[in-house]
Amino acid sequence: MKTIGLIGGLSWESSIEYYRIINETVRERLGGLHSAETLMFSFDFAEIEALQAVEDWESATHRMIAAARQLERGGADCIVICSNTMHQMASDVQNAVDIPLIHIADATAKVIKAKGLSKIALIGTRYTMEQDFYKGRLINQHELDVVIPDDDGRTVVHDIIYNELVVGKVEEESRKAYQTVIDDLIASGAEGVILGCTEIELLISKPEHSPVPTFATTYLHALAAVDWALDG
Repeated sequence: MKTIGLIGGLSWESSIEYYRIINETVRERLGGLHSAETLMFSFDFAEIEALQAVEDWESATHRMIAAARQLERGGADCIVICSNTMHQMASDVQNAVDIPLIHIADATAKVIKAKGLSKIALIGTRYTMEQDFYKGRLINQHELDVVIPDDDGRTVVHDIIYNELVVGKVEEESRKAYQTVIDDLIASGAEGVILGCTEIELLISKPEHSPVPTFATTYLHALAAVDWALDG
């Protein structure tokens, strides 16, 4: 078994889910008392969010590279960034270490394509929805047609993430607001929805929450890490 290096605290609410899913999956596959070999670097998310708010991506990149190098020195065999948004600097992180980075968009796209879908909606932080580092990878490397909410929809999705989900608040009213955004995306032709922020799975968590398939990036990313650790 290889050692999975997790960059967490982005926020810790989703880092818990990564740790749980990875260990439960290893136990299911290997049986008995088996669990995953992992290392985690966990940020103080307030510091990272402050950099995001002013779009100081250069400083954020330096912090992410330092975390990845620390994991590598500690014996990690791969890097897993426990956040969709912070994959903005995935290429820089990969270039800074000698161990592979398992990309969340690749893990998600693989499952979407296996289901035969081609037009997919993406919801997440405003950074993930609007910038090209994520949807551009889905379009250019995986040949998916990606749609995002309109400006009002993006504001709703983003604000609920930062005002509620990252601090563990799960409100039924917010779930309904997300469902309205999803319905609008389906009306635009979306065949499924990428839950492109690891905390969204706290809110849109059951099949009945969406009339089309949803793709839980935390879960799919964690499974890809286990696949690599056991079989890669």
